Amino acid sequence: MSAGEILVGVAGGVAAYKTADLVSRLAKKDYAISVVMTASAKNFIGRATFEALSTRPVYDDLFAPREHFLGEHIGLARRADVFVIAPATANVIGKIAHGIADDLLTTLAMAATCPVLLAPAMNVEMWSKPAVQRNIEQLKADGYHILAPGEGWLSCRVSGPGRMAEPADIEPAVIAALHGPQND
Repeated sequence: MSAGEILVGVAGGVAAYKTADLVSRLAKKDYAISVVMTASAKNFIGRATFEALSTRPVYDDLFAPREHFLGEHIGLARRADVFVIAPATANVIGKIAHGIADDLLTTLAMAATCPVLLAPAMNVEMWSKPAVQRNIEQLKADGYHILAPGEGWLSCRVSGPGRMAEPADIEPAVIAALHGPQND
């Protein structure tokens, strides 16, 4: 598999554990991966997990550059060939849809010129809200790629739509965004 630079954004939702599997799958194919976490994401999964899987530092602070002294939102965005946000919570979706860039993840979404894929994950009632659906439509109109959530058992103990797409389904979408559709 040819190399590519993948930026993975992790928002604060229980589905963040699935993102570790996604990063592992992509790392096995020798992609270079940088992970950005929101403050809320760190309540669900630790940075050490992503650092071990990506063999790179995790980025989480807009105002403490670790590598890019023009700002992580500039350096990481310029370096990325594709940016996937998984899970993309209702909060992150709403911020990006309305141009709000108040943390590293949302600022990167505004600065990125590469394809940006969002894998929504949230409670069934949240997913069904008109505001969330309007935000999804706005993101599509703005050129973002939405990886539709599945239906199934959710952590809130109900079954329905809002379950983040499985890493095995997100992986080929990321690869297609990098290289075009693959014929296996």
